[in-house]
Amino acid sequence: MSKIVVTGGAGFIGSHIAESFAKDGHEIIIVDNLDPYYSVDLKLRNIDLVLRSGDASFIQADVRNLGRMREIIDNTVDYVYHEAAQAGVRISVDDPFKSNEVNVLGTLNVLRASLEADVKKVINASSSSIYGKVKYLPFDEQHPAEPVSPYGVSKLAAEHYCRVFNEVYGLPTTSLRYFTVYGPRMRPDLAISIFTRKMLSNEPITVFGDGEQTRDFTYIEDVVEANKRLLDNKATDGKVLNIGSGNRISVNDLIENLRDITFSNSCVLNAGKQKGDAEITLADVDFGNKLIGYTPLFDIKKGLNKFVDWVRAEQDLWGRREEVVMLPSA
Repeated sequence: MSKIVVTGGAGFIGSHIAESFAKDGHEIIIVDNLDPYYSVDLKLRNIDLVLRSGDASFIQADVRNLGRMREIIDNTVDYVYHEAAQAGVRISVDDPFKSNEVNVLGTLNVLRASLEADVKKVINASSSSIYGKVKYLPFDEQHPAEPVSPYGVSKLAAEHYCRVFNEVYGLPTTSLRYFTVYGPRMRPDLAISIFTRKMLSNEPITVFGDGEQTRDFTYIEDVVEANKRLLDNKATDGKVLNIGSGNRISVNDLIENLRDITFSNSCVLNAGKQKGDAEITLADVDFGNKLIGYTPLFDIKKGLNKFVDWVRAEQDLWGRREEVVMLPSA
C-alpha cells in the first residue's frame, strides 16, 4: 500500500478521493488550511469521515508555504493528489490575486516539494475553465485554451507548471480537467447544491442570465474513479485529461429535472449574467478512455437522484443548517 498526501483534502473532491483511498488500505495524509471561503464546519465533518475510513491523519497547512510543504511531502510519501485551490470563477473576478497565490504559487510549492522528495507522481486538479472561449465542441484536450476568468488563467498556469516539471525535471505529473463536479458534500455555493436545497424547501431560486447556458455536469464517483486509475499509471505522465460526463444540459433543463425529482413549487427568478461565466462546457472524454479506461457511469438523471437522496438524508440527520451566504455558480 502507498502513502498518499491529498492537499485540499477537507474539501469536496479532495475528501472523497482521500476517503476512497483510505478505505482501500492506503495511508492518507490530509493537508488543508481550512480557509473559511465556505463553512469550516463542513470541512471538519469531511475530515472526520476520512479519519474514520482507515489509516488517515490531518495536518492544517497552507500550500502557499513552501517550508510546510517540504516538511509534509517528504521521502516517505509515494503520491500527491493536489486538490487544494482557491475555487470559484466569480470570486476570482473580484480577487484575482488570491487565485494566483493559491492556484499558481501553491501548485509550484507542491511540485517543488514533491520533486525534492522524489515522489512517484503528482496528480493535479485542473478545470474545464481553462478552455473559456468555444472554438468547437466537444472540448478535446487540444482545444485552444482561452480562459475568460482569472480562475481559469490560474488553473492553466498550474497545468503548465506540472508539464514543465515533468519535461524539465522528470517529475511524473498528470492534470485532470474537471467539468462541473457535483454530488454529496459538494460546496454549498454551487448551483446544484443551491437549487436542490431551495427546491426542497419550495423557496425561490435565482438563475443568472437566461438559463440557456449549458454545462457538462460530472458526478463525484466518476471523478474519484478517474483519480484512482492514475495510481501507478505511466501512460499519463506529463499529460492532461478531460474528466467529464460527455453530455451537457442547460441550467433551465437542470432545474426541470430537479423539479421532477423534488416535486418542488419553487419559482425561478432571473438575474443579470455574471462576469467570467462560460456559456458552454462539454467534454470529449475519448483520450481519458484510451489512457486509463475512463468511462463515466452517471448521467445527469442518475446523479441528481442520488444527490437529492443524500441531501434529504443529511437534512434529516443534521437538521436545517445555517445557510452560508455565497455567490452561486452555474
